[in-house]
Amino acid sequence: MDYLAVNKSAWDKRTKVHVASKFYDVDGFIAGNSALQEIELEELDVKGKSLLHLQCHFGLDTLSWAREGAEVTGIDLSSVAIEQARELAVKSQLEANFICSDLYSAAKKLEHQFDIVFTSYGAICWLPDLNRWAQMIKASLKPGGEFYMAEFHPLEALFDGYNYFAQDEPDVDEEGTYTENCSGEKETLVTWPHPISEVFNALIAAGLEIKRYNEFDFSPYDAFANLEKELVTDKSGKQHTRYAMKHNDQRVPLVYSISAINNP
Repeated sequence: MDYLAVNKSAWDKRTKVHVASKFYDVDGFIAGNSALQEIELEELDVKGKSLLHLQCHFGLDTLSWAREGAEVTGIDLSSVAIEQARELAVKSQLEANFICSDLYSAAKKLEHQFDIVFTSYGAICWLPDLNRWAQMIKASLKPGGEFYMAEFHPLEALFDGYNYFAQDEPDVDEEGTYTENCSGEKETLVTWPHPISEVFNALIAAGLEIKRYNEFDFSPYDAFANLEKELVTDKSGKQHTRYAMKHNDQRVPLVYSISAINNP
């Protein structure tokens, strides 16, 4: 199976639905809202730095980092998503570079290295080989540059009936998209589970030094079944919506983050 062709077709279709959804709230973004979540905003300083966003979809997070002061480039497999990202940059009057490419081929299309490589929430499950992923990150970072990821915790996958550990064959499913305006139409999706140990080992093998690892007992997105909504006020007085899961009355880790440095 040509997983790239299958997933590209699915994400080309999904993008059209996502741009029109309340979940992504494009109108709110154009009006000045940020698509970024409290976790990455708290942990990552991008002002004055160049940032490469891997698997950027149609660019909301990428352009939100531009509003935070970064010089941004986004890459994504979906040509429809990249077209929408470019249009959104114009509408938002933000400077950004968007490249249509699968992740493994993207390094050949980049003109320079970056201070930061960023990826987040539901990205790595679309990749069969994390060693190649980590090598691409290493090649894309300047000496001393930072790789940062915030990702859904793979432990949650067990509650949805998926594997935690890596496997030779991918999961092939027929699913509708996750936004509230899903018509019920389903696309074929090809994904791979990646335990946290595999993520760490791939980054270390590529020559990156892990500087920080955090786990969070909430998700910023209502992305899984049976989540409980919470409202939390931070130290600055800003209110955040979180979603939590409990198992045997204990909170389940739903997100983790990693920071790694490309030491010279």
